[in-house]
Order: sequence, then structure tokens, then C-alpha cells
Amino acid sequence: MQLKKFPQKNKHKHQKMSRFISIEKSLRSEGFSFIAGIDEVGRGPLAGPVVSAAVILKNNAKIPGLKDSKQLTKAQREALFPIIMKNALDYAIAIVSHKTIDEINIANAIRLANKMCIDHLEKTPDMVLIDGRDKQILDIPYKTIIKGDTKVKCIAAASVLAKVMRDKLMEKYAKEFPIYNFEKHVGYGTREHRTLIGRYGPCEIHRMSYNWNLIVKP
Repeated sequence: MQLKKFPQKNKHKHQKMSRFISIEKSLRSEGFSFIAGIDEVGRGPLAGPVVSAAVILKNNAKIPGLKDSKQLTKAQREALFPIIMKNALDYAIAIVSHKTIDEINIANAIRLANKMCIDHLEKTPDMVLIDGRDKQILDIPYKTIIKGDTKVKCIAAASVLAKVMRDKLMEKYAKEFPIYNFEKHVGYGTREHRTLIGRYGPCEIHRMSYNWNLIVKP
């Protein structure tokens, strides 16, 4: 029998895809039926909310081109958004405002957003897979996975939903506060953003608990 040889590049791609789905398959073999993936977007920005998404994918979910949202273009993320929803048994998106971030700190705000996502799912997961390493405030079993958005399909799907939703919110804020160009940097601390804060001062959606020593003075 002649074995077909794959080019080295394709071989690595195949191995990466196998790793991408192995965690969920392993959990299903252990008897877990409803596995939710959670990811958040907005930990680092100087302005705007943090957004979390939870996704329970169908067992036979087909989402071509899915990967960590940071590795996708804006157009690719927006194209994947409806495909993910179509391939989801259930999903939820939670938004925690800049005011709450200032009140309880960003780590607790993310925990809150993650819990809100789970609470708003119609199907209760029997396992939750969460990007990162932080402890959570969930009443159901969960696992945290460092770089989970590059390893777990349902987490990658959640990362896309959260990113698209947060970007849309920041585009809305860009119309409300046009001098800060939120549509370009979506609140992150780019030099342009820090220069604009130095010139005009913060607006009402800026996180006042963050490090303002980074501001570039005019």
C-alpha cells in the first residue's frame, strides 16, 4: 500500500486542526454534552466596556476559517459572526461598562461578564471552557485554558462574537465622541489615542482607574 505524503506545511496545519478540536472531543467522550466556550474582549483598553461571549456549538459544527479573533481581519470576523450563530446550540453576549470596571476592577468585571453569559444561556452547560487562567465565580464545572482561543473551537467562536460586538459598540461611541477616533483604535492605548486624551482630556467612557501616566501631553 502506498502512503500519501502531505507537504510539511499542510502536515502542520492538519496537526494544528487536530489540537484545535481534541479538548472538546475528549470531554464529550467523558460524557459532557453541553460544552460552553467563553472568551472576553476589552481587558486592556483605556476606554469602553469589556465584552464576554459564551458559545455552545453543535457537535457537527462547521465553521470554515474559524480561529482566534485576533488572527482574523475585521471582514473575516464579521463574516463568521452569523455562521457561528447558525452553528451554535446556544450563545450569549454580556457587556460590562467602564463604570463597573472602575468600581470593581477589570479582573472582577470579566468574571462578572462571564457569569452573566452563563446565566443568560437557555441551555445550562455541564462544562465551561474559559480562555485564560483567572478563577471564576461560576456554580458549574469549568476549566481555564491559557491561549484557549487558539486551542478550543468553542472558545475561538466566543472570541469572534465578543470582538465583533465590542467593535460595533466602539464604532457607536466614535460617533458620540468623534474627537477620539474610537473607530480606529477601539479604545486601546495607541499613541494616537493617548495623544488625543492628552489634548482633550478623558471623556465619559474612559476608564479612570487605569494608568494615566501613559498619556502623551501636547
